[in-house]
Amino acid sequence: MPLQCPVVGKEKNIMTTKNKNKGQIANPDELITALYCRLSVEDMKDHDKKKGEIDESNSITNQKQILLDYAKKHSYKNTMFFVDDGISGTRFDREAFQRMQRMAENGEISRIIVKDLSRFGREQVEAGRLTQIVYPSLGITFISIQENVNSTTGEGMEMLPFYNIFNEWYAAQTSKKIRAVWQSKADNGKRVSSSVPFGYVKDPENREKWLIDEPAAQIVRKIFALALGGRGPSQIARQLEKENILIPSAYYESVGRKHSQKIPLNPCAWDQKTIVHILENRQYTGCAVNFKSTTVSYKVHKVIYNPIEEQQIIPNMQEPIIPEEDWLRVQELRKNKRRPAATGRQSLFSGLVFCPDCGAKLYFCSAKSLNINQEFYCCSNYRSGRGTCKVHYIRNVVLEKIVMEAISDFADFVRCHEPVFLYMMAMKNKAIRKAEFKKMQETVEYGKRRLEELERLMDKLYEDNTFGRLSDDVYERRVSKYEKEQKELAITVSEAQAVLDKAEQKSLDLRLLLRTFREMTDIKELTPTLVNSLIERIEVHNNDKSSGHCYVKVDIYFTAVGMFKIPTEDEIIIMMEEIRKNPHEYRFAA
Repeated sequence: MPLQCPVVGKEKNIMTTKNKNKGQIANPDELITALYCRLSVEDMKDHDKKKGEIDESNSITNQKQILLDYAKKHSYKNTMFFVDDGISGTRFDREAFQRMQRMAENGEISRIIVKDLSRFGREQVEAGRLTQIVYPSLGITFISIQENVNSTTGEGMEMLPFYNIFNEWYAAQTSKKIRAVWQSKADNGKRVSSSVPFGYVKDPENREKWLIDEPAAQIVRKIFALALGGRGPSQIARQLEKENILIPSAYYESVGRKHSQKIPLNPCAWDQKTIVHILENRQYTGCAVNFKSTTVSYKVHKVIYNPIEEQQIIPNMQEPIIPEEDWLRVQELRKNKRRPAATGRQSLFSGLVFCPDCGAKLYFCSAKSLNINQEFYCCSNYRSGRGTCKVHYIRNVVLEKIVMEAISDFADFVRCHEPVFLYMMAMKNKAIRKAEFKKMQETVEYGKRRLEELERLMDKLYEDNTFGRLSDDVYERRVSKYEKEQKELAITVSEAQAVLDKAEQKSLDLRLLLRTFREMTDIKELTPTLVNSLIERIEVHNNDKSSGHCYVKVDIYFTAVGMFKIPTEDEIIIMMEEIRKNPHEYRFAA
């Protein structure tokens, strides 16, 4: 049978489109007219930003009405809305937009209509590629109402690149304005982020204020308690799931609160990443953390986390859920992650026991052939006598007894003679702080002077090189030398700041120590929480057999205190008299 060519009408040339899914040729009138809408926070009017009101001309409702009226006026049928609400125009990985793209590539769409080009996107390269290459190749008409752009008739297409460039420029300027607003808020001691962590809720009467959401806060406290008890994120997640505790998104759903997270089939299936996020969130201590992260640029939305020294910590912004000393202790514990032995058993002191000779950790030895009383520690550099260090052997049960006695004696002393203890800490800290602050001041003063001098020297070098008074080789050598000095100086200043931060942390740890001792009555057994709260480090010396008996010296470093020698009764009497004569010294520590 001979093939017949299709007849093309004289009055109306109808372009046909192939449906890739069905393998059929479809009439454009039978295909979808996509009406695309987008709105983001960048579309707020400048004068309404404080009120949080959206520019009505760009509201989703307004966009829908304009698009629908336009489609009806031009007799476009089979309309379908694609809406992205709250998504930046500089990115094209929007959910509704991607769904529209897939349908376009499958031959299901005949035309795409937007209110204006800024709704389509604010990134000139991708917007130009889609509207000028991709859509024409697919036989899709692209229409922008406001700019009077129509890719099929050619109207407005010559101005399209300029419109896209302007929209990208606008996005860049908006990004600068937003960053300026954030910086202004931070400079005035206000919180930058609007997101509220699990455990808090915004005050209905003051949206800038956070209130404790008690049911959720109880879960947060439980997570931190388990972490202080030596549990890792995965163990905590399994424990919460076992107790049928709802994950944050499921909890929000149960109380009717809006959220953007997906709820898994098991609403109690906690992810360890969620646990880590909660444990690392400093805002639970009652502070605000500004500039914790940033993005590469207004076009590249990859999140980059800033170092702690570049973050802004504003204390007392809301009621704390977790005491700061507990939060800091959890961070220290997470630095020394603990792994159970092959038997599944884990020592109370894993990650805390060190060798005073080589500085390595003592590893916990447990095996099926050993009962609990036979489990022991030894230096990780010993390696059965073939290593670089001695054995530093101690049985776990012996170490537990030593630590128990040390904690009990220390706790009894603090409870009975707290003023004396605080006075001792005041004297110790005063001497340390005086030396540290003096060194810090000298470092900062010298650093400022030298940096100013280096700037003047490099300016002079540049001038001499520009006017030919200094060769390029000499210029580069000297600049390299000065730049190296600048970097080293910056490191020195940074290290000095770290010393100050450490001193501040010790003060917080001291409060944790005192609080723990005050709450203690009679210690019957050691718990992970107790050990992790009170013990900072344990050093086990090598066995001493010189006396004919095996003697092992153990140094216990308490949190914020270090090694502590309990004074005699005579020493206590003398210090009590000093406190009476110099009460200001006591108040210094308290």
